Amino acid sequence: MRTTRTATALTTAVALTALTLCGCSGSGGKGSEEQPERGGGGGKAAGTPRIKIAMITHSGEGDTFWDIVQSGAKAAAAKDNVEFLYSANKEGKEQAQLIEAAVDQKVQGIVVTLAKPEAVGAAVRKAVAAGIPVVTVNSGGQHSEALGALGHIGQDETVAGEGVGEELTRRGRKKALCVIHEQGNVSLEERCAGVRKAFKGSVENLNVEGTNMPATTSSIEAKLQAAKDIDAVVTLGAPFADATVQAKAGAGSKAEVDTFDLNAAVVKSLGSGAVGFAVDQQPYLQGYLAVDGIWLNRTNGNVLGGGKPVLTGPAIVTADDVPELEKYTARGTR
Repeated sequence: MRTTRTATALTTAVALTALTLCGCSGSGGKGSEEQPERGGGGGKAAGTPRIKIAMITHSGEGDTFWDIVQSGAKAAAAKDNVEFLYSANKEGKEQAQLIEAAVDQKVQGIVVTLAKPEAVGAAVRKAVAAGIPVVTVNSGGQHSEALGALGHIGQDETVAGEGVGEELTRRGRKKALCVIHEQGNVSLEERCAGVRKAFKGSVENLNVEGTNMPATTSSIEAKLQAAKDIDAVVTLGAPFADATVQAKAGAGSKAEVDTFDLNAAVVKSLGSGAVGFAVDQQPYLQGYLAVDGIWLNRTNGNVLGGGKPVLTGPAIVTADDVPELEKYTARGTR
C-alpha cells in the first residue's frame, strides 16, 4: 500500500489519532482490529450519558461504500453508548430536509457529507446555530469550516486524483476515461480534475447514471467501442469497477480498469488482474472517527484534528496488498 505524496504526513497524523482513540476506549491494537463489531471497547459501552448522533449522506441506492462507513460509525457508537441514526438521499434538496429533520429531533450530533454544499449549506448552518456539533465526512471538505463544522474527515479529493494521474503515467498510459457516476457531486469532479492535472496523457470525463448499473455498463461499453485509443478507465466508486470490467469485455477493449474505493469484488479483481489498482480512502475510519469525534467533543470538549481536516487517505493498493485486504473486506470493514 502506497500513500500518495502530499497526504503522507497527515495520514501518519490520522494513525496517531486512531491510536489515541483506541487507548481511550480501554483496548485497541490487534485485538480491536480483529473484532471491529465491538468498536475496540471490549463489548462494554462507555459509562457516559447516552446521546443520539445522526449521519446524513448523499449515498445513492446500492452504493456499498456507505455500508462500510456505517460499519465504522456503528462500531464507535457501540463503544460510546451512542444511538446511531442513518439516512441518505442523493438529491441535495432532500438531503437538506433530512438534516433539518435531525435538528428537529434534537440530536446531540450530526455527521454529514457535502457533495452538494450549495444545497445543504443552510441546513448545516441551522444545526450549528442550534448548538449541535457537526462533523463533515467524505466530500466537500473545503466548505466544512465556513459552515461552522467542528472539522472534516476524509481524503483530499484533488490530491487523490493527482495520485491516480501519477500512477497512470507511471504505468505508461496515454488516454484515460474518468467515469463520473453522479453529476453535480463536487468531490467526483475534483477527483477527475486531479487526474487531469497530474496525468501526462489526456483525460476525458464520462457522466453515467450511477443508480442504474445496466445503463452505466452500456454507456461505458459504447464509449470504449467508439474510442479504441482509450487505454485506462478510472471509476470513482467500487461498484462501478465491476461494471467497467464487464463493459470492457463487451467492447473488446484492452484498457486497464482502475478505481477509487474498495469492496470485496474490487479486491478479488485486483488479485486476478481485472483491476490494475485502487485508491483506498478508508471509509470505515471515516465513520468511526466522525462518531467518536462528536462523542469526545460532547463528553470531553475535544476537537479532532484541532479543527483541521483529518485525512484518511488516499493510498494506492494493488495486487500485492490483496492477501491483507481480503480478510478485512470479507467482514465489511475495508
